Amino acid sequence: MSVFRRTAGSRALVKGLRHHGYSSIATVQEPTLVSVMPNQMRVASEATSGETATVGVWIDTGSRYETDANNGVAHFLEHIAFKGTTKRSQLQLETEVENMGAHLNAYTSREQTVYYAKVLKKDVPKAVEILSDILLNSTFSKAAVNRERDVILREMEEVESQIEEVVFDRLHEVAYVGTPLARTILGPEENISSITADDIVKYVKTHYTAPRMVLAASGAINHDELVSLAGDYFGGVPMAPPDGYTFEDTPSLFSGSDVRDYNDDMPSAHMAFAFEGLKWTDPDVFTLMLMQSLLGVYDSKSAGAAHSSTPLTVALANSGLFTSVQPFCTCYNDTGLFGLYATANLAGYHEAQEVQQILQDEMVSLCTGVSDEDLAKAKSSLKLNMLMQMDGSSPTAEEIGRQMLTFGRRMNLAETWARIDAVDTSDVKRVADKVIWDQEVAFAAVGAGLKYMGDMNSLRRGTFWNGIEVLSLGNMGISHRAGPVRRLQLHKLGSRAEQNSGRMMREEEG
Repeated sequence: MSVFRRTAGSRALVKGLRHHGYSSIATVQEPTLVSVMPNQMRVASEATSGETATVGVWIDTGSRYETDANNGVAHFLEHIAFKGTTKRSQLQLETEVENMGAHLNAYTSREQTVYYAKVLKKDVPKAVEILSDILLNSTFSKAAVNRERDVILREMEEVESQIEEVVFDRLHEVAYVGTPLARTILGPEENISSITADDIVKYVKTHYTAPRMVLAASGAINHDELVSLAGDYFGGVPMAPPDGYTFEDTPSLFSGSDVRDYNDDMPSAHMAFAFEGLKWTDPDVFTLMLMQSLLGVYDSKSAGAAHSSTPLTVALANSGLFTSVQPFCTCYNDTGLFGLYATANLAGYHEAQEVQQILQDEMVSLCTGVSDEDLAKAKSSLKLNMLMQMDGSSPTAEEIGRQMLTFGRRMNLAETWARIDAVDTSDVKRVADKVIWDQEVAFAAVGAGLKYMGDMNSLRRGTFWNGIEVLSLGNMGISHRAGPVRRLQLHKLGSRAEQNSGRMMREEEG
């Protein structure tokens, strides 16, 4: 007997949104229906019109739950799961999926593993059955494991050629030194070469338990039918791993450090600055997302960048040193990363100093406050991006599965909008102070001219301005984020301790 719970926006939240002009969006959203099976596996769905649906299994496990010895096994499992089961050969599986005209896929992240299918409405039962067969009955033959090694090693070579992927992997390594989030998803080459079928079976028995699994669906879905299918095909999933199959859920601790891969043969430098962000369930997570929107995105190919409303984008365009800059806000179960990813040309010390100063100054300037007008624009931008990411059954199913694992429930648009609209300028300053002001920073970079970039002491000094300086700006009626009319060059102190004895100077340009 399943326990049924209905998740829908409250009348109070919807009413509170009307004066913001979003009540129509919030009220037309279909409710997310959630059922809990006797083995504690959850079933969550959102029905919409149409003739297609996306259904998948979201599992609360990824590379952070591995060890140094088996790092890469979760991703290896994702590959090998499609190579045959006790009921189907690889050819039979591929033929069935092709005959349905379906799309069957999977991916692994640091905290989640996902298997999903997009199918016609009539094929939802078959999709659920195939997903269960893949997850519960894969054979993991020795021959298939050996064949897949070469595939994964080739994939590793492809990932190494994607500079952004490399930088973010290195960023995690230095941000979470010696803790689970420092591990890459693919794992080191020596592990890929040594992982066995027994290692994969042990990983499945340890982590693929019912309370850590969610069957999520969106589109042409009947929830009661989905619950029945879940009982038929996933009702036998155990609630706990067998005796002896245990793992340690070790927290990931942020530490300020850096890594630089010098390569002057590359045309530019790719770098990421990051502070410790917030976990998914932190009450301030939407404020941090708004801070990401406040910073803005820069692309040198965009003709209107110099006329943007965000000070960061204007400063980047006027400098002529940057190819692109993208803020990021990455959340995990117990921590997060907040910062900027940039591609820039570092021809010498002057250029490198200016690049570092622009990026850090604009992040630190959030601590001095933002205008109501800028915050309103950021709210509209964030809402639009969220709606775009939910455009279709697959993105919606993805959001349902992820939120069920991270929040334990689906947060509907009415509540999401209410939380975003509740953020005011004082919240932005408070959260910026907590995340950015005089906090440890992680830095990872690959490319040319990195020898000109400041060391970790220099990066650490760039995380705050002297309090007297900030106060004087306020007394002068100047907000650092007011626009590009004037820019203040600030000479910073080295640490909190140095603030008592150091001396601050200010040069005014222009």
